[in-house]
Amino acid sequence: MRYKRSERIVFMTQYLMNHPNEVIPLTFFVNKFKQAKSSISEDVHIIKGTLEKEKMGTIITSSGVSGGVSFKPGMSKDEATRIVEEVIEKLQEKDRLLPGGYLFLSDLMGNPKLINRIGKMIASIYIEEDLDAIVTIATKGISLANAVGSVLNLPVVVIRKDNKVTEGSTVSINYVSGSTRQIETMVLSKRTLKEHSNVLIVDDFMRAGGSINGVMNLMREFKATVKGVSVLVESKEVEQRLIRDYTSLVRLSDVDEYNQNFNVEMGNSLSKFE
Repeated sequence: MRYKRSERIVFMTQYLMNHPNEVIPLTFFVNKFKQAKSSISEDVHIIKGTLEKEKMGTIITSSGVSGGVSFKPGMSKDEATRIVEEVIEKLQEKDRLLPGGYLFLSDLMGNPKLINRIGKMIASIYIEEDLDAIVTIATKGISLANAVGSVLNLPVVVIRKDNKVTEGSTVSINYVSGSTRQIETMVLSKRTLKEHSNVLIVDDFMRAGGSINGVMNLMREFKATVKGVSVLVESKEVEQRLIRDYTSLVRLSDVDEYNQNFNVEMGNSLSKFE
């Protein structure tokens, strides 16, 4: 079967976007379409120009006998702004405020379409980091971490607060919860994360940052390097936050639990987009 150039471009674009950060040999497309390598290279050039023009990502090519092509996801500031605005709109609905100044987020975390867009936005911020894994805390952050990991084509490492026999040998630490000031425990299987990995920590909500600070301490036990921290929602009104370098999509402020009033505003994530 002979393919038209337009048909090749559709297939190649879809294939590359479904295999982000993975080097695909040009010979794969050459054999698939039974075309000369020069023709496939021209197709790649067209795809590269369109994706970069629309700020959807970029195409990386490597030459030589083992030459290949890979797709790095990206996002325009306009699209990122639309995502943040949608999150703000949903979070400003009534009856979301929970005791302790937290927000009900389960419906957002269970919305695949929205959470995948949020995951792509976070992934776009850290796309240039040489990451090996996405790290999160069970349980609410898992869906968001999976969305980021899917875009970056990286494994997701889930830290738990109890030891399960199915985890095998584990490493555990005690940490002080930033909100309750209680001593709590977090556990990670030794087989889950290789030593000296570069990781991105992702979570749904951050108040004082005690849990994330605990994760960072646990990462030191694995000799891992934390390349970034990203949260969906941060509480703005915190005097002594334990985490300073992070990104957030939105901020929760002006919390009045008695009258169930609060405000949701843009976080600092949009500053990472040109």
